[in-house]
Amino acid sequence: MTAELVRGQNHPLDQARLEIRVSAATPVVAAATLVDDAGRAHGPASVAHPGAPALPGLEVPRQAAGAHRLAVDLDAMPDAVHRVNVLLALPTGTGGPVRFGAVAAPFVAVTGLDGTEIATFTLTGLDAESAVIALELYRRQGAWKVRAVGQGYAGGLAELFADQGMTDARQLADGIDEAVARGLTRSVQAPRRTDDTAPRRTDDTAPRRTDDAAPRRTDGAASHRTAAAPSAAGTGAVPPEPATAPFPPHTSGAAAPVGEPASVGEPASVGEPSPASARPTPPTQPPHPTPSSPPASGGPVDYTHPGRRHTAPPPPAPSAPAPPPGQPAQPVAGDATGWTLDERLYNQVWGMFEDFARTAAAYRSAVDFADSRQEKELDAVLSDPRSRIGGQGDAARAEARARYEALVEQARQAFDRDVSQLVAEADVVEPALPPAYARWDSPVWHGYRVPMEMPMALRLGDLALPESERLRIPMLVRLPLERGLWIDSGRVAAEAGLFTDAHERRLAMEAAVAHAARLLAAHPVGEFSVHVIDPAGSAAQALAPLTDTGVLAGPPGVGAAGVADVLGRLTQRVDLVQMAVRGGAADSLPPGFDTAQQLLLVNDFPHGFDDRAVTQLRYLADERPSVGVHLMMVADREDAAGYGPLLDPLWRALLRLTPVPDDHLADPWVGHAWTYLPALVPPGSQVLRQVLTQVATERSKYA
Repeated sequence: MTAELVRGQNHPLDQARLEIRVSAATPVVAAATLVDDAGRAHGPASVAHPGAPALPGLEVPRQAAGAHRLAVDLDAMPDAVHRVNVLLALPTGTGGPVRFGAVAAPFVAVTGLDGTEIATFTLTGLDAESAVIALELYRRQGAWKVRAVGQGYAGGLAELFADQGMTDARQLADGIDEAVARGLTRSVQAPRRTDDTAPRRTDDTAPRRTDDAAPRRTDGAASHRTAAAPSAAGTGAVPPEPATAPFPPHTSGAAAPVGEPASVGEPASVGEPSPASARPTPPTQPPHPTPSSPPASGGPVDYTHPGRRHTAPPPPAPSAPAPPPGQPAQPVAGDATGWTLDERLYNQVWGMFEDFARTAAAYRSAVDFADSRQEKELDAVLSDPRSRIGGQGDAARAEARARYEALVEQARQAFDRDVSQLVAEADVVEPALPPAYARWDSPVWHGYRVPMEMPMALRLGDLALPESERLRIPMLVRLPLERGLWIDSGRVAAEAGLFTDAHERRLAMEAAVAHAARLLAAHPVGEFSVHVIDPAGSAAQALAPLTDTGVLAGPPGVGAAGVADVLGRLTQRVDLVQMAVRGGAADSLPPGFDTAQQLLLVNDFPHGFDDRAVTQLRYLADERPSVGVHLMMVADREDAAGYGPLLDPLWRALLRLTPVPDDHLADPWVGHAWTYLPALVPPGSQVLRQVLTQVATERSKYA
């Protein structure tokens, strides 16, 4: 099945020899750069372009055209190459369009040598850009993957090359333009793997492959570390990459998919839609170029990272020595793309989740296939009257059962192998996580200092699957929060017979306090405030770390008067911010106005709430991200059943978490129901008070 990628999404490559096919509504120049693990291209010798179309393992066309085929042999790539960037650019000086926003979106496809599409990507959202990184092929844990990038450059190839660390970027870009202008043409021949560095033949008398009937590579040299689910024919098939998932990555260079985990019964992400734009139909002949308008200053959506630098990102942690042949590579913390170590760790956690999901899906698919095959064999035995007499039927059933067990055992071995690699990676990554990503029992909290900048994500717990209890993936959500949190104090623990009602509600409140403390610890001084509503005063013990250290914006609201006071102040704040923003006078807020993000922690909802208070709470929930007010509710939905469907939008707007493990996080990508494991403070630990005391101390310095 072809994976239709969106920006930032990746997909495994199970073949070494590939073709990258480009279709555009106007002639474009196709090129590629070979970069190292730091994202740097080392001079013109690492660029394949129309003037120098062949590099080890790579060959590109010599001309600008509306349709291209680039040949790639990943096995022939030098060991120093960690990424292959596929570039598209509009030729200059031809009278054609000078920006991608003036033409239909280009379309790229990664295919096997037999033409079977592996992954496709439509480069939508481009405007003033005249050069773009369409795709990148990159190594991860010894296997190759493809990622949809779509990062455009209004300054053309010169700006693109400079961004990859080349000092002579302008000269190289001018040389490419000259080569295109000379109109050199040549069909692309599949690269050949060689054991020496002798150059390829590039003359026009060299034999060329003109058909797509070249055989596939069958030596198994390129493989992904995850198991593939057998299809009906018994071959492996890896499911496509998700468009959304419980925690998506974010890379500085390319806009990545955005999302968070979803509440019960909802998709696991609220990010951009998964279907890619419809691919354009490749034209039979390139249309005649027409003059276009001057480049615009920018399109409706700017995919350029606000902090983009024109230097390469910091290199990842030093790689471990190459493993012996046939053995997996040693995992390294931060072995992912990104400008900072925190971003690389975030992306690596996403990669671990993605690999675990695919591995589990492959195992489940293999078991289902074995089960259906066994049923068909047994049906065939029972449908023949002769096999129901004597021992012939028993023998046939025993053979069917043996084949079933062999298939399941084979799938289980592959699953255990892949999970073992992921466990080894998790053991390396977990100790390297910063405080915002780390568990409460991590030693990193003992050296905690209030950050100067807000991190890109926050850990709210762990995710697991029943097939492997030993592997837990950190559940990270992006900051600032796009959804409020609902700590469900209802039926989950009661149905499991774990706790009494009072104990369960106290555990839910402790989980809420731990989340609130983590939010406070993740933000710089003065950029996050916490308000508490505890109508019955029943959460005084759980709230002690917050109240004793003095990090709350005010005393908890107790009783009907306290509920009305806290809700009234926050509602007034929302009204003021909305009026200022809508009136274009955001700098005219009253003196002393608290510009920090606000968190309202509500315990035991709807106790102590009248109709007016419920309406105010819904108002705050509806306006949450735009005015910086976030909601965290500790509640049992059944307690609020008397309001009927009035509160349904409120529950749907919140991310449901539980104080005990529960498999309620739905994943529409592979159909998993992920088990959520709460991020609780270890019993008897004083880490929560130590962190909050540090936050309060820093606040006093700026008071």
